[in-house]
Amino acid sequence: MGKVKQLVLASLSLLFASSVVLAQRQSASNDAESCAACGSCGVGLGVLILVPLVFFALNIALLVWVARDAKSRGMDSSVLWMVLVMFTSIVGLIIYIFSRPQGDLVQCSSCGNNRLQVSAKCPHCGNA
Repeated sequence: MGKVKQLVLASLSLLFASSVVLAQRQSASNDAESCAACGSCGVGLGVLILVPLVFFALNIALLVWVARDAKSRGMDSSVLWMVLVMFTSIVGLIIYIFSRPQGDLVQCSSCGNNRLQVSAKCPHCGNA
């Protein structure tokens, strides 16, 4: 995950640097208005790229959390819940939260994974 973050940061840095270079290139003609317009275009383009990337990263984080939570609660349909959350986003997350088995998660003494406190067997190892 560190390489993806570095790639995103490098791309954004390159984008902002290119807007600064274009603004400096325009400043040779001593037209401050065109320099400001060029710089604001670069910032606007950066925002247009950054917002979908943040939205995509949040959706991936939601999918990972739903899969881990469903698995630790012993639900067999964790993939189905992931698909629902992937296509419906926040609405699917709210549906999942209200329909998942309620209770406290405790650590299994045999395998160390999380399981519901009220469950008779651990969904991971099958021990009590």
